[in-house]
Amino acid sequence: MGVKSKAAAAILILLLFLGSLWLQGGLDYHWDSCLKGYNQVNKLNQLSNSSGANGAEVSQVLEGCPGQTFQVPLLLSHLLAAPAYTSDVLLQPYLSSWDELVKFMDALGPMVGLISKEIESKTTIIRQLALAAEDGPEAELSPDVHPIHSASTEAGTKNSLEASQHTSAYHSVRSMIAVELNQGVVDFHHQTDSGCRTLLRLHRALLWLQLFLEKLAETPVAGRLRSPSDLCREAYQSTLANHHTWIVRRAAELAFIAMPERGFFFRLVCVQNQEELSVVLNRVVQAIGEVYDRTQKALEENGMLELP
Repeated sequence: MGVKSKAAAAILILLLFLGSLWLQGGLDYHWDSCLKGYNQVNKLNQLSNSSGANGAEVSQVLEGCPGQTFQVPLLLSHLLAAPAYTSDVLLQPYLSSWDELVKFMDALGPMVGLISKEIESKTTIIRQLALAAEDGPEAELSPDVHPIHSASTEAGTKNSLEASQHTSAYHSVRSMIAVELNQGVVDFHHQTDSGCRTLLRLHRALLWLQLFLEKLAETPVAGRLRSPSDLCREAYQSTLANHHTWIVRRAAELAFIAMPERGFFFRLVCVQNQEELSVVLNRVVQAIGEVYDRTQKALEENGMLELP
């Protein structure tokens, strides 16, 4: 085998290793987008001035991007539907938000796509736990946790199923925490597939994506925009890298090298320039921040920020 073949094989092995270990201590178990850009200046201005908009209003403000899987209006609608009551997060829109974020990562290429597969495995765990709990005992909920009898008003069998999944113990972050503590399935010393531990891994990954998108939305410094690769690396180093082994951090660096250039993100979100991209991403970052902060508070109050 020649030198080039050996190098290619080594890179492939390393990427596969990254896919399975990307979120060690986090998720540790293991371009052709919208070609026809269009001007959304007026709609983006509406979006930037409507921070209190609900999911339906956001869908009216931002149009979908034809010809691609990831749709930023859909992501926003799920994120805005997730916060509930004073400090809770509904799991159905939370997991649906991750469905869109997985599409976003898949669009960045196969190297980052490997990471999204691990995230999908975690959302699947929580959904399966929700289904299994439908016939189980109800949790003794705290005063801030409210039972929900309808988590979705959208039509369709799939949405009805997803709604039914979260009308019981696993309808929200706090109700899931309550029932799993009550049933003793959260282990504070050993790795398990509990919903709380799985949520913590998703929670850490969400902070990484939030920071990356926030950096991607930044205005130029001295007239120069930094590369998405550098920005994603910085976001990683200050978030997920804190929970990873040395080898996983090195593998992550390799994945960032293949990050698309900034023009790709214009097409992915269907905008024409950095100013428009900033408006859209800042709204997404704001919505993610609300969900993240509520989840952080719930996990912290129950001593779950360092679950093994």
